[in-house]
Amino acid sequence: MKPRITVLTLGVDNLEKSLQFYRDGIGLPTEGIVGEEFEHGAVAFFDLQAGLKLAIWKRKDIAHDAQVKQTLSSPTEFTIGHNVESKEEVDKVMEQAKQAGAVITAPAHETFWGGYSGYFQDPDGHLWEVVWNPHWDFNA
Repeated sequence: MKPRITVLTLGVDNLEKSLQFYRDGIGLPTEGIVGEEFEHGAVAFFDLQAGLKLAIWKRKDIAHDAQVKQTLSSPTEFTIGHNVESKEEVDKVMEQAKQAGAVITAPAHETFWGGYSGYFQDPDGHLWEVVWNPHWDFNA
């Protein structure tokens, strides 16, 4: 399989609340909720970087579309890594997330591997790691 991942979709319980968190609190660009005219179709897309979007879609609608039973969620199923260019930027993003209503699960700290990171949870419990990795060069 040739990697062509273009959308990461998060299942949410309250689409409007999650829209406010990501658009107004975190500042991700979006056209808002689309597809409301379709049963199970309401979704919001956020531009992340060239060729990649984040989507939020109600958990019950994902279960319907994928034809699976909706189960309890777990924040440790996966994390979203947001890599930044400095320790100071980690602190800034963590504070922005906190002000937007995120739950800080691990404040920014020095890591065992030489980086600097912290974790927060969005309104639906999805874990985001904000991380500075001294071994990654964003300007390369």
